[in-house]
Amino acid sequence: MGTQKDPIDRFFSIIPAGGIGSRLWPLSRASAPKFLHDLTGSGQTLLQDTWDRLTPIAGRDRILVVTGKVHKSAVLEQIEDLSTENLVLELSPKDSTAAIALAAAILMKREPDVIIGSFAADHVINEDDLFRATVREAVEVAATGKIVTIGIEPTEPSVGFGYIKSGESLKLASAPNARNVVKFVEKPNIAKARKYVESGEYLWNAGMFIAPASLLLEQVQKSEPELHAAIMAMADAWDTDDRKASLEKIWPKLKKVAIDYSVAEPAAAAGLVAVVPATFTWHDVGDFAAIAELQSQGRRGNLAVLGNAKVLADSSSGILVSDTDRLIALIGVEDIIVVDTPDALLVTTKEHAQRVKSLVDALKATGHSDVL
Repeated sequence: MGTQKDPIDRFFSIIPAGGIGSRLWPLSRASAPKFLHDLTGSGQTLLQDTWDRLTPIAGRDRILVVTGKVHKSAVLEQIEDLSTENLVLELSPKDSTAAIALAAAILMKREPDVIIGSFAADHVINEDDLFRATVREAVEVAATGKIVTIGIEPTEPSVGFGYIKSGESLKLASAPNARNVVKFVEKPNIAKARKYVESGEYLWNAGMFIAPASLLLEQVQKSEPELHAAIMAMADAWDTDDRKASLEKIWPKLKKVAIDYSVAEPAAAAGLVAVVPATFTWHDVGDFAAIAELQSQGRRGNLAVLGNAKVLADSSSGILVSDTDRLIALIGVEDIIVVDTPDALLVTTKEHAQRVKSLVDALKATGHSDVL
């Protein structure tokens, strides 16, 4: 009888670094998405912060980054410790199932008992030690044959997130906070969101998943058999000379589906999902209003300033994000958002920050792809 591996020794982190972050246009673009920017004033990009948060858990050799082919050089420049063996380049965006399942399948080929954890490259978490304690608990739960998510205690009835309805405690000594997941709920309307938060039974779904790779892939096979077959074929070829040919043949035809639909929701219905409530504070930096709230450095009175701009502000509040060294003067404007880049300028208010995404959709539709 071989001795059982400690669950944490089986653990491998995956950082899906995708998503343009269109609510952060014109700073975040297809060529320079939000994870490649310093949005908190920490002096590091969100991707670098994510990497630093994960390295103490299983080591820098056990983190795999999935990103677009176009971001290869930027990612390798920002993370010097990342080996090309642990870099998976997508030919085009195909949503989260393809990205996470391909990474899981590649790692499972290398290590059949691997437990993977997927953590977005563009979230802000401040208490790294609390984050790591929560992840370690989730890894212990995953080792019992569960898909585990990390749930965030809601601070308000937000309509911007999906929710997790939690159930009974799992009564695991190694993971005292873990509970069963009853179901996942899509982004609700405000009335429903209020009910969820008041009930105390719901957590925000931050899209962090920890699971044995084999279990995650089994779920994909049940819900999306064709996608699963395509992913396994690419994984088989990955560490061989056939990688490029296999990717070019299979990747363009992959179905786009979010991992919430392909894995989380059906697995929860089958009683296979658990949640560990987070003890750390978490922000998804979804729009410029969220960045304004996070900004403590670079404050000029009530104005948060990111970047190198020369700023003159009189009786003004909000956020100014600059990618130029132009002088910007603001007089008597409240809750304003100004984002200045060499070829595009955005002016809006905190109240309308979420609407930047529809502006980006309009730019696409009218053929202004040169500024996207």
